[in-house]
Amino acid sequence: MNEQDLLNKALAQLHTGQWFGWRTHDDNGNKIPNNQRMSYENIIIHYNSITMPTKTQVEAKIQELKDLEITKEQNKKSALTKLSALGLTEAEIKAILG
Repeated sequence: MNEQDLLNKALAQLHTGQWFGWRTHDDNGNKIPNNQRMSYENIIIHYNSITMPTKTQVEAKIQELKDLEITKEQNKKSALTKLSALGLTEAEIKAILG
């Protein structure tokens, strides 16, 4: 998952609903290039009832998502090793995992 995807996912988990979006123009009216729009600095909030999370909160949520992904990958490798140690062939393991 790239950094922009992680930012999007982290923000989506901090509040419910589609509470945020991305600025399309800077304060001077200049168009923000699409590849630069999805950043903490360009977040806009759609609802007055939502408080903007701090950059530290967003970074902590991103790290949490990264850690979960690492744990998931480690668990998958561990499971594959254990299945292999039980004598299952690679084809059988693939059949189980789909």
